[in-house]
Amino acid sequence: MKKPLATLGTFVLAVGLATGMSAAAPPPAAAAPYCGITWGSTTDAAGTHSGAQITAVRTGRHTCYDRMVIDLRYKVKGYDVRYASVHREGSGQYVPLAGAADLRIIVKSPAYNTSGQPTYAPASWTNAKNVSGYSTFRQVAYAGSFEGQTTFGLGVRARLPFRAFILDGPGTGSRLIVDVAHRW
Repeated sequence: MKKPLATLGTFVLAVGLATGMSAAAPPPAAAAPYCGITWGSTTDAAGTHSGAQITAVRTGRHTCYDRMVIDLRYKVKGYDVRYASVHREGSGQYVPLAGAADLRIIVKSPAYNTSGQPTYAPASWTNAKNVSGYSTFRQVAYAGSFEGQTTFGLGVRARLPFRAFILDGPGTGSRLIVDVAHRW
């Protein structure tokens, strides 16, 4: 007895399976992180106090994030960066910042030398750097230096992912880098 011929649909399925095609749809691809950024928005802290002295603050705009660089004479050993209200060193006075979120940056190093002379003194404590036109930064404020630590306030447009890290150089100096992503 002859067997009936296979239907066209059965034939296509058989050919597809034989060539490695799956009958089930592939799972949806996971969304790739923005610009490869895998940072979070929780506290980033490291190290201890040092005698390294803050000498300058710079900012820059990048494709995926805004960057703040704190230059130090000698090696910085510690910092604490977190979303929190910012208060002036010594007095505890609240520092209001522009933007929807306040990033408090504590450098565990002074902004003065061993004679008590300032090594960093911005023209304006409220606007230590001009960040107009930045994607994420809204304001950089200097909140002072007292008892071997220095505080900065970074007003950002939203509570976005950030990272902080130390780079050696140039020379015997070092830099504390704080990057804040443009978006999640």
